[in-house]
Amino acid sequence: MKRFTSFADDELVSMYASGTDEAFDVLLERYKDKLYSNILFAVRNEDLADDIFQETFVKAIMTIRDGKYVETGRFFPWLSRIAYNLVIDQFRVEKNERFVSNDEVDYDLFNSVKLADTHEQMKQDVQQVETDLHRLINHLPSDQKEIVMMHYFHDKTFREIADLKSISINTALGRMRYGIINLRKMALKYNIQLS
Repeated sequence: MKRFTSFADDELVSMYASGTDEAFDVLLERYKDKLYSNILFAVRNEDLADDIFQETFVKAIMTIRDGKYVETGRFFPWLSRIAYNLVIDQFRVEKNERFVSNDEVDYDLFNSVKLADTHEQMKQDVQQVETDLHRLINHLPSDQKEIVMMHYFHDKTFREIADLKSISINTALGRMRYGIINLRKMALKYNIQLS
């Protein structure tokens, strides 16, 4: 990893997009403290900051791997924008969870047969996605499978996973990254929709 520390951000992104995983480790190490501090300042909750921090890097990884990152010489501002959007999304979710009104419609929104049918179909769709996802996860290498399961199904942060497994956060993120990449490949190969 030390041999890449002198490279500029965009060089590291290009190297990572081309398959040099250590390049992303340098980017993570370079910006993790600053990014985490910014997120924590915005949300003022360590658990939520951990989740948003992790999701930011997962989104960055997937965007770069999908070839959608546009090199502008401004990697950290781009990363910060992803985090900012996730913070805004979180605030919207919290606001929507607090305010649900049935007063502004002519029919009973919460007891609508049509909505109940839609809800039941959505529930079945979610169950099918979960079933497919579990089947795919079972085909991951054990180190990736374990991290994916701990994060998505046991709500463990990468910091908690790193502590439980006695590995670094970078290693936990790396295994997660490979797990997601492998899940996407398998889903594409078997034409399985995971969303």
